[in-house]
Amino acid sequence: MEFSLAHPAVKAFMCGSLSGTCSTLLFQPLDLVKTRLQTLQNGVQHGSGRVGMVTVFVSVLRTEKLLGLWRGVSPSFVRCIPGVGIYFSTYFTLKQRYFADGAPGPLQAILLGAGARCVAGVCMLPVTVIKTRFESGRYKYSSVFGALRCVCRTEGPKALFSGLTATLLRDAPFSGIYVMIYSQAKYTLPQEISQSSYAPLANFSCGVLAGVLASIVTQPADVVKTHVQVSPDVFSGTSHVVRHIYKEHGLVGFFRGAVPRSLRRTMMAAMAWTVYEQLMAQMGLKS
Repeated sequence: MEFSLAHPAVKAFMCGSLSGTCSTLLFQPLDLVKTRLQTLQNGVQHGSGRVGMVTVFVSVLRTEKLLGLWRGVSPSFVRCIPGVGIYFSTYFTLKQRYFADGAPGPLQAILLGAGARCVAGVCMLPVTVIKTRFESGRYKYSSVFGALRCVCRTEGPKALFSGLTATLLRDAPFSGIYVMIYSQAKYTLPQEISQSSYAPLANFSCGVLAGVLASIVTQPADVVKTHVQVSPDVFSGTSHVVRHIYKEHGLVGFFRGAVPRSLRRTMMAAMAWTVYEQLMAQMGLKS
């Protein structure tokens, strides 16, 4: 038992889980607003004006009070605490296995990030489906495990893996692009900064840059994923959702919720990586 807890991969899992806890709690409201924007009913009148992030934010505050912004935080915790841990432990293991003697190049960084995210994404997809439904406001689940039982009973276990294709098309490229830009940006930092007390702030800034670019590229896949998971009875698959969004909203529809998602994903990823690397350094491990 003592050996297993001291294993570097286990330490990476613990560091990742702690970083995921902090970032999830802080930025959950942005995820909820993003989901609400992406799942707005098509029946909104075309002449009623544009519904944006602030409008949704105020509406949630009025109808569900302040705590309504944290609706879905329970499944977010269930998803992110082990999910981020799985991601970082997989990333650490792959990096130590294939790049122990040197830093990975841009292409290798993309493959590392994408591979680690695929493992974590598949493992946590059932909870991701429940989280998305909680945030949409269309389902009246009382708890995470109650929701899991309800979905299995009424829709079958297969429903817990709805949106798998769109999720991987979103998460694998996001993580790959993020790790590539983040690692390359860190390498360009002057040594006097990377080895100073300002290193965490500099790393966080590199993470923000990487997060913004990766979020923009993968936004269409996120919109498709949300539709598939929230309305599995309406859409037969990913291609059906793509045609529906384009028909109803045009190309702009694929970027609904881009602002809150970019803010959330950027800040969450930057904070998670910064906290993870600092904790790993405290344990004497190279992240």
